[in-house]
Amino acid sequence: MMSRKLMNESRDGYLDNENSPFLISNYGYGKDSVKVMHVVRNGLVHSIKEFEVGTKLKLHSQKDYLEGDNSDIVATDSQKNTVYLLARKHGLRSPEEFGILLCHHFLSKYAHVEEVSIHIEEYPWSRMGFGTGPYKDLHNHAFVFTPTALRHTDVTQTRNESKPTVVSGLTDLRVLKTTQSAFVNFVDDEYRSLPDQHDRIFSTVVRSSWQYSTVTGVDFDYCWNKVKQCILNNFAGETEKGIFSPSVQHTLYLAEKQVLESIPEISSIDMTMPNKHYFTFDFSKFPKVVNGAELKEESVYVPVDKPAGIIYAQLDRKSDQFVKSKL
Repeated sequence: MMSRKLMNESRDGYLDNENSPFLISNYGYGKDSVKVMHVVRNGLVHSIKEFEVGTKLKLHSQKDYLEGDNSDIVATDSQKNTVYLLARKHGLRSPEEFGILLCHHFLSKYAHVEEVSIHIEEYPWSRMGFGTGPYKDLHNHAFVFTPTALRHTDVTQTRNESKPTVVSGLTDLRVLKTTQSAFVNFVDDEYRSLPDQHDRIFSTVVRSSWQYSTVTGVDFDYCWNKVKQCILNNFAGETEKGIFSPSVQHTLYLAEKQVLESIPEISSIDMTMPNKHYFTFDFSKFPKVVNGAELKEESVYVPVDKPAGIIYAQLDRKSDQFVKSKL
């Protein structure tokens, strides 16, 4: 068995011994997909939160890898139990708050844990409603799964950091509008086949993530909903006439810009918007079936998901970018 004295710590990791050409440059272990639901019964009115949690720990030593010595390992089963026990003790509010709580627990409980990484996805349950408008009655204890967009967060903290890094996000926000979108005046050369599109269907599935500059006093639920609303506002606009989009790029930028203007606790946001195309079907090949009197109010389109254009950008506050460049 290899002695710990033969272990040679380097700047980036650990050599398995001083003569070895091999280096463990990254390592860790944890428990994925821990599903937990928390129910609060306040008389007749019940509330629920359901998370799927992943925990990962990075220990100070690598003797479990190098020597087969398990004495420092906090078992993945113990990490799973920790999720349930902290949920029972503290409840579930936002994914970010629970991730911060888990980081603090593992770092304070185990002195040999150097880094904690927590990934949490929230299951989108909403209270059932009956009726319409402001008079809609919300059910006391019945819920419906409403996956308009999926919420997630990643919380990471090392032992030498005073606060965790919190990156939150949303995925699978699929949106579509039937007008007020164009794509014209792009590069016209021998490789181009796409004509100018002055009025087209615009559809995409938004994926976005953002980093918080602070975790003190942040209303994470408000921030997540505000980001989603900024995306929808800049995609759709007001209800009657909407908002014109000259490109996916411009719509994406406006959404990110409004997020940073509206939420000072967010220092950076990235967003991806892939095209989900809807092409007009060519009826000119079927003159015996469809006559020339086309109904302008009606059209038939062919949904085409693949191949798809992919548009993305990250927007930072200039002050934060300046600080990053100096690091």
